Amino acid sequence: MTPSRAGHLAMLLFSALVAGSFSLGVLAAPHIAPAALNAVRFVIAAVIVGTAAALTTGIPRSAFRGFWRYLLMGGVFGTYFVLMFEGLKTADAVAASAVFTLVPVMAAGFGWLLLRQRTTPRMALALAIGGAGAVWVIFRADPVALLRFQIGKGEMIYFWGCVAHALYTPLVPKLNRGEPAVVFTFGMLCGATIMVGGYGAADILATDWLNLPGIVWITILYVAVFASASTFVLMQFASLRLPSAKVMAYTYLVPSWVILWEIGKGAGLPPLAILAGVALTILSLLLLLKD
Repeated sequence: MTPSRAGHLAMLLFSALVAGSFSLGVLAAPHIAPAALNAVRFVIAAVIVGTAAALTTGIPRSAFRGFWRYLLMGGVFGTYFVLMFEGLKTADAVAASAVFTLVPVMAAGFGWLLLRQRTTPRMALALAIGGAGAVWVIFRADPVALLRFQIGKGEMIYFWGCVAHALYTPLVPKLNRGEPAVVFTFGMLCGATIMVGGYGAADILATDWLNLPGIVWITILYVAVFASASTFVLMQFASLRLPSAKVMAYTYLVPSWVILWEIGKGAGLPPLAILAGVALTILSLLLLLKD
């Protein structure tokens, strides 16, 4: 398998795993402070990835030279997740996942600023189509709401988290010094634990951990194992093999996966008008994946 194909396969799995965090996050967000939830998830993820790194590539001391890199990346990605769960207190799961699909447009911009990665005309068209589909879903297929820019508070909070996510993507190849993906991910998770734990110390101490609803612990374990440990490795693996815009192109699949998750929860299909916006995001993905 070529490096490019391996990167695409990693991101396909990435999109499926990320989608679950939206459906579960909507259920858990009202019961726990975002910083407390994410501090615990980063600790669990760091233990898992650190163990995997120790058993496979090993963790050389040289990997932690320039630890500021991991604090920077951990702070950026921690910001994304804290704002995500803050937004999911009021945002709809499908609408929030549509906000997530705006990340490729922003990632392309950050990719140019940090790495001078250029976007071809076809890729620019694909990003525009995907962005249009995302906006259509975010405003719930309501042209009046779109014209008045009536966006939900939760979606707006999450949007700023997505800006942080888009910045993180080109930071990976920019700051990587040859460390294997699993070691680099472990360093980032350590940085995220420090940054989010410090920011949310008061929330962590105030949380009644023994009396949290079961859905909170299910969500914490899911986001720690599948939407953190696994997806961090997958995204960093792909980021070293694909341009930033193509890596994040797979976010266009997330609303489709979320719809399947919501159907599994018994929520049923969204209105056809909203599905039209989702279809545009899939079209954008197909355009972006053409060589």
